[in-house]
Amino acid sequence: MRKLSLLVIILLWSCHSNKENQYFENIKDNDVALSKPVEGEWLFDHKEKGQSFEGFMKSKHAIPTVAANIIYIKPIGNFDALQTKQIALVREYLEIYFQLKTKVSESISNDIIPDQARRIGNENQEQFLAGYILDSVLKKEKPLNRIALMGLTEIDLYPKPEWNFVFGLASYVDKVGVSSIYRLQDGKLTEANFNLCLSRLLKICSHEIGHMFGLHHCVEVNCVMNGTNSLSETDRNSIRLCSVCQKKLNSGIKYDNKKRLTGLANYFKSNNLTEELQLMENDLVSIK
Repeated sequence: MRKLSLLVIILLWSCHSNKENQYFENIKDNDVALSKPVEGEWLFDHKEKGQSFEGFMKSKHAIPTVAANIIYIKPIGNFDALQTKQIALVREYLEIYFQLKTKVSESISNDIIPDQARRIGNENQEQFLAGYILDSVLKKEKPLNRIALMGLTEIDLYPKPEWNFVFGLASYVDKVGVSSIYRLQDGKLTEANFNLCLSRLLKICSHEIGHMFGLHHCVEVNCVMNGTNSLSETDRNSIRLCSVCQKKLNSGIKYDNKKRLTGLANYFKSNNLTEELQLMENDLVSIK
């Protein structure tokens, strides 16, 4: 009887594994190959080799456990009503995207950033040193059952003196990251540009937290894990995780792929993100 039970378990696991692999094969048809990079684009300046699925599996990466299974967003700064609404929508999106409980922590003041971690940028804007926020602010945060922690600031960020800015920065090892909404707002967040700016923020946050789960930059197809040098390149990059990067994520977070995909489609529909919705609907058609 024990041998028979073991055989049943193996057969069930095999059927489940084959079903999941078929899902990735089906949606692969919707992956769009990247064109040759041109000057100014991320891959023109950064000669990255990319990360295969096999390479990902051999790497150390976060896997949810009973003690570590919640994603946290930590607002840093002074956010107006529209910005606060976007933070709430980002929380909702990340919970669907990663299929893990996601919470917004209590916000903290910009006063936590000392003078030595601030500067005035080349556009006469204040900037915070992203690495300081990771090392001296976020690493000290120990919320209950944290698997990943994303700081979110309304002040522009820079990663080191020779760089003009950075949209976000994450630590693979410490599972912390920080993103800024400063450059995503076209000067000021309004009702008119709300959806465009929300789409950008969803891309940046899911990208940076993707790094925390061990995903490297995608260099083969248009994917939310593509690197970006500019806002225009961010806008061209897909909000969709490509088939290979989805397989990487799903290997550690054992969620139902169809449930996740349907949840993302419903989210985009309810928030009038039509181009994003079309990407999910294309995948839904592929798996029928």
